[in-house]
Amino acid sequence: MALSVPTGIPGGRSVSGLVETPGQAGRYGGAMSWLSWIVVGFVAGVLAKLVTGQDRPGCLGTVFVGILGGLLGGAIFTAAGDEGINDFSIRSMLVAFVGATILLFGWGLITNKRD
Repeated sequence: MALSVPTGIPGGRSVSGLVETPGQAGRYGGAMSWLSWIVVGFVAGVLAKLVTGQDRPGCLGTVFVGILGGLLGGAIFTAAGDEGINDFSIRSMLVAFVGATILLFGWGLITNKRD
């Protein structure tokens, strides 16, 4: 008899409608895929660039800043007692956006040239 582990919403169903069993975490949910990290990183990087007024880096740099921001934001949220980035969601984009914004503000302070 397989033991089902309910995830998502109460009632034993997951948000996607699938019920995960212990060996299926990678198939239906759990960790984000590399494509999800790129999408979340790009969106977070673009929003952070808009907030901070940075005009650099380019497209790939924006993705890189967003991914690093996701890691930084996840560490900050985890240290504060909350969850980091677990799945592809608006909350994950918020965590990555917070981290990317802090990263870009910090980078701006370090590279600010005073005449």
